Amino acid sequence: MVSMNRLSPEKRAQVIRCLVEGNSIRATVRMTGVAKNTVTKLLVDLGIACSVHMDRAMRDLPCERIEVDEIWAFVGAKQRNVAPEKASEGWGDVWTWVAIDPDTKLVPTFCLGPRDLGTATDLMCDLAKRLGRRIQLTTDGLDVYPRAVAAAFGTNVDYAQLIKQYGSEADPRRPERRYSPSVCIGADSVPVNGEPDPSHISTSHIERLNLTTRMSMRRYTRLTNAFSKKIENLAAAVSLHFAHYNFCRVHQSLDGKTPAMAAGVADHVWTIDELIALLAAAEATPIRRGAYRKTRERRARERGDIST
Repeated sequence: MVSMNRLSPEKRAQVIRCLVEGNSIRATVRMTGVAKNTVTKLLVDLGIACSVHMDRAMRDLPCERIEVDEIWAFVGAKQRNVAPEKASEGWGDVWTWVAIDPDTKLVPTFCLGPRDLGTATDLMCDLAKRLGRRIQLTTDGLDVYPRAVAAAFGTNVDYAQLIKQYGSEADPRRPERRYSPSVCIGADSVPVNGEPDPSHISTSHIERLNLTTRMSMRRYTRLTNAFSKKIENLAAAVSLHFAHYNFCRVHQSLDGKTPAMAAGVADHVWTIDELIALLAAAEATPIRRGAYRKTRERRARERGDIST
């Protein structure tokens, strides 16, 4: 196995290419010959660097429309199986909240946390400060969204919810339906604030992004044993994924551009080497591994969810 201290730029690039194409940590180990701990450390360090870069780059964005949704995953074990002593380590269900500009395909922000008002408000407040103009916003029918949008945007947004009705065909004797999503049998557009254009009330692009996320990160694949064992690792993997998606991944619908190029955030298609080069800035300003968990706990205390 190759150690971290001896990893060449070429070997680093090989590892990262494996990860962004949807391979698990162990599959990456087998394909590259790099030690498991080394792959994990590279993932976490680069994930932090990507998060810092996107935080700085995603400012004053020209987005006109935004779609928002949340996608489920878990750390360590599903919520119903989490032992009490593991709950404090971040084990259990984790929702990834994501926003996308359907015109440029840019992901301006995302966050990880429980499926509650606090996390929804964190996402919306972060989104609001990154935009350069009034937008049209669409979410699904989750009841926390209107309050989160009001807290972040006030009345300065054209906002609508797309409320879908689902029919269930679940049958324990038919596992091909049991493990498949419910069937959407209808959808109602509900304006919440401003004057949203009915022709643009949609969540199709964010739902397609969710599919891309599940295909590009092994941790999000359904019925897998490649789930994250630490919340920090999941956060790093998500940061790396969206940095690669925004800056490196060319979209056919964008005429050979990346989302960052289409939004004016970048002027060329990034290579994997350029993505890895962000590590130099991260290494100059080290961030402790537990920073994500501490931030989440601080926000929970501020909301009154846990005692000080």
